[in-house]
Amino acid sequence: MDLVHLRYFRAIAEVGNLTAAAKQLGVAQSTLTAAVKRLEEHLDSTLLLRNSRGVTVTPTGQVLASSACEILGMVDELEERIRGLEREDVGEFLIGCHESLGAYYLPAFMRAFLEACPNIEIRVWNGTSSDVHQAVVDRRIHFGLIVNPLPHGELVMVEAFRDAVALVARADGLARPGSREEIEARLRAGPLIYAARVNQCQQIVDTMRGLDLLPPRLLTTGDLELTKTLTLAGLGVGILPRRVADYGHEGELVVVHP
Repeated sequence: MDLVHLRYFRAIAEVGNLTAAAKQLGVAQSTLTAAVKRLEEHLDSTLLLRNSRGVTVTPTGQVLASSACEILGMVDELEERIRGLEREDVGEFLIGCHESLGAYYLPAFMRAFLEACPNIEIRVWNGTSSDVHQAVVDRRIHFGLIVNPLPHGELVMVEAFRDAVALVARADGLARPGSREEIEARLRAGPLIYAARVNQCQQIVDTMRGLDLLPPRLLTTGDLELTKTLTLAGLGVGILPRRVADYGHEGELVVVHP
């Protein structure tokens, strides 16, 4: 079925007159007559009946006209979308990151990105840095925000920021000034608060164990935000990225220097 013939028939059905439809479309009336004839032959149906005022659309023709409006609307929308792919930024991107990492670093980025590219949709995929790294390699997601990435021949890596995971505590509490012996004693007294799923936190725990600084009580959490909240409450020393520790509470949590 020819889309041009459908457009012609839709116009005829809307105005109810071949002459008026031909004028509206900018074609000869004979062209419309031929188009309707081809449609009727193709569908083996009567679509129009002539009368003194013009034409009457048959019940079958009304069904075709209604369907033609839907089909042609979809075609017009598709054409516009395809043309838009060459003229502007459109599409969808899937960004992967750890929940805690995304909570602190994605808001500013996404706000600026969506303002600059309003026709691009962004979805967030959550996982550990290792999971995100592999998901990008496997092409399951488009981009990943991860810490300490391992080089990979198929990936392009761009440094977004520099940060360090450190031991932090309230400035007026466990991180208050003192001698090395006093601070080490505070660390051993514990508790030590950290997100068990974050590899960098576990590395610090292993280092503290090797230096005989690990307290008997370890308080593990599911994410960095809970670690931060408990540390701010003065429950113990937390293991946090410095940017996370400062976000929204600048100066309240400081690095503990044994």
